[in-house]
Amino acid sequence: MLDKSTLLTHYKRKDVQEAMVECAKNKEVAAQFNGSFGKRPDVLTYSEDVMEIVKQGATSFHVSEELWKNPLQIDPSLNRKEMDELRAGWDLVLDIDCKWLEYSQIAADLLIMAIKHNGVKNVSCKFSGNHGFHIGICFESFPDMVHDQLTKDLFPEGPRKIAEYLKDMIEEHLANRIIKLDKDIHGVMQRTGKTFKELVKGNKFDPFSILSVDTILISSRHLFRMPYSFNEKSGLVSIPINPDKVLEFNKILAKPENVRISKFKYLDRNLVIPNEAKKLIVEAFDYDPKKEELNVKKEFKFEEIKEALPEQFFPPCIQLVLKGLDDGKKRALFILVNFLTSVGWDYEKIENMLKEWNKKNKEPLKEVYLVGQIRYHKTHKKKVLPPNCSNKMYYHDLGICKPDELCHRIKNPVNYSRRKTFYLNKTGKKTAKKQPTEK
Repeated sequence: MLDKSTLLTHYKRKDVQEAMVECAKNKEVAAQFNGSFGKRPDVLTYSEDVMEIVKQGATSFHVSEELWKNPLQIDPSLNRKEMDELRAGWDLVLDIDCKWLEYSQIAADLLIMAIKHNGVKNVSCKFSGNHGFHIGICFESFPDMVHDQLTKDLFPEGPRKIAEYLKDMIEEHLANRIIKLDKDIHGVMQRTGKTFKELVKGNKFDPFSILSVDTILISSRHLFRMPYSFNEKSGLVSIPINPDKVLEFNKILAKPENVRISKFKYLDRNLVIPNEAKKLIVEAFDYDPKKEELNVKKEFKFEEIKEALPEQFFPPCIQLVLKGLDDGKKRALFILVNFLTSVGWDYEKIENMLKEWNKKNKEPLKEVYLVGQIRYHKTHKKKVLPPNCSNKMYYHDLGICKPDELCHRIKNPVNYSRRKTFYLNKTGKKTAKKQPTEK
């Protein structure tokens, strides 16, 4: 329980007040009073505002992930379009929540490395005030548009996709490092008090059974604890730290009497490099062909092609993909594997072609990823059509939808190749093949 004297001593500090006001710029602010939020929306405009609110009984301050043109105009009755018009952007805030600080430190370290691997230099980190950390990226680091949509309007789906993408990147490493920390799975069981069945899924240790990277609470008007604000449960202060030394963090630094204003600002907009997070958000939106495969609906029934159709009968979109791409290579790989298997190509021939295709890409996919996707498809031994032509997230967004006359009469790229061979058969140019039956 925080006593009033401790609160006043901390929040009356001018350097603390200034740091909090700087963080609150263009954001909704909510103060917490006895476990519940005060009036919303609210803002912090002047340093003196902090102390005035504390004198009224506030114990902590929270700020929105979203940036607003005018935070005071926020109203729960506004619809999605009205909220989008009022929103100026959003900062990416990943909330690592775990009862065991050492596990949280490992997760934070891995997330920061994964973000930097995706080309982002300006990553910030702060101790949440209890067991976790908040990893942040400024909105100004992202491109203005993603797949023909304003990035500012991609909330909460943008942060959610990035979080899922990064979680998958670090999952195996996180599991290995936690196991290494506690020697073996029994050490993890002893530390956490969880059973083997609770920790192990599909014969693999699931690190997210004991730790979460917040994707559920990343939603409209979600607030996170402001830097230099107290955490009521622990009595500690949420402080920014050096993102490269998160493993060295000690909670002692967060005791109110030890708090110093860090040279590492949380969400430091002065260090932003425009578009440095473009790769991260594009890769996140392009991510996960395995799950996308489950959502593909068959638009027509067809007999399996026994003989591989030659490239000359491929539709314009496939021909364009095969010339190489700048962005969207994972989506393109998903299209190509499903298309080629559906037009009779065997996996050895597909692998050879896709390795040659990958060399033409501006930034090739890692070969282990490419081969892994092909072998995953082969292992499941189930031919699935590529996405339909109407799926703009694929052909239109990739810039490869350049239809010819035949394209306007088909629903799927595989239909194009089947129709092409059928028409050629009609003119005596190809051995007859049975035409697919469309729904």
